[in-house]
Amino acid sequence: MSDEPQKRVIIFATTYYPLVGGAEVALKEVSDRLPGWQFDLVCAKIQHGLKNTEKIGNITVHRVGFGRPWDKFLLPFLGPFVALQATSFKLPSATWSLMASWGGFTALVYTWLRPGAKLLLTLQEGDPLEHYAKRAGKLEFLHHKIFQRADAVQAISKFLADWAVKMGFKGTPEVVPNGVDIAKFAHKISSDERAALRQSFGFASDDIILVTASRLSLKNGIDDLIRSLTYLPSNFKALIAGEGEDGEKLKVLVEQKGLRERVAFLGKKTHDELPGILQSADIFVRASLSEGLGNSFLEAMAAGLPIIGTPVGGIPDFLSDGETGVFCQPRNPESIAIAVKRIQQEPGLRERLIETGQALVKDEYDWEGVSSRIDRMLKLLTSAA
Repeated sequence: MSDEPQKRVIIFATTYYPLVGGAEVALKEVSDRLPGWQFDLVCAKIQHGLKNTEKIGNITVHRVGFGRPWDKFLLPFLGPFVALQATSFKLPSATWSLMASWGGFTALVYTWLRPGAKLLLTLQEGDPLEHYAKRAGKLEFLHHKIFQRADAVQAISKFLADWAVKMGFKGTPEVVPNGVDIAKFAHKISSDERAALRQSFGFASDDIILVTASRLSLKNGIDDLIRSLTYLPSNFKALIAGEGEDGEKLKVLVEQKGLRERVAFLGKKTHDELPGILQSADIFVRASLSEGLGNSFLEAMAAGLPIIGTPVGGIPDFLSDGETGVFCQPRNPESIAIAVKRIQQEPGLRERLIETGQALVKDEYDWEGVSSRIDRMLKLLTSAA
């Protein structure tokens, strides 16, 4: 790839580094592995102090707005013209929308200005799908137009691929999941490090720790994880990494349930800290109400933890009950406790879940393989231009 002339791709996204979620992390992981492409990304500035233009990895980032949250509303109006200037008004090899959100609306307007542009739409949405229709409001017809205009769709799960078709995409979406930094998460911490971490959380060496890492929001079912402890013996504890809008509510819930000694809130943790946190625990739990894919599950599997999840969204793509994980039910704390007891008590189950989970992640969710598939999609798209 490095000997081929670079082809230019304009990417439209609502935000980008340092304002990141799973979609932005995935884009950087992929783009850094594709040196044969020249990437320019147009996004909303959102936060004061960020540069209007800077190079991040293999992407030149162009930010629109005044460093305020409402910059995203300006993006569809200003972003297309920034993209035209970035390409010196030449037609890029491909146009790429990171999700069908404000970046998607911006990509749509850009393709109206440049009708010959080939558009790849990546779907990484994780909230309940009805939320997107509600947010679009009277602009819902334009939301459908994003899917109808796309020349190719990459969805990170079968669930999102089906959504693309329902929203009007005329082709066949390709399911290309997000990946995992396997080397980082599979690197084992020592027994001394594990013991020290557990002690720092206020837990004993013989406690059974249930860990979750996510945004503290309703959709991730963290309140159900907390409530599940009331169905489990007192040596079962919960370790919660992340921050979000429901943080204070969850702490109040812990107090109401008398679980102060059994729940530890770690707050926001860096990606580099997560492998150790995961490996200090015994079981990963995320009782999601909706999920585009669920990279946190995959990272936990790579770290050697058995996982518990709900059969919603993209989770069934990788969680096969009794083989790569155990299912619980949404909004059912007792079912989480039953799943935990099953892993702890069913002979050979824990070992089988760890072994098959790690093998699955290695075979299907390595970033190198994911990047190669995106590279192929871009090449097919540009060859059709």
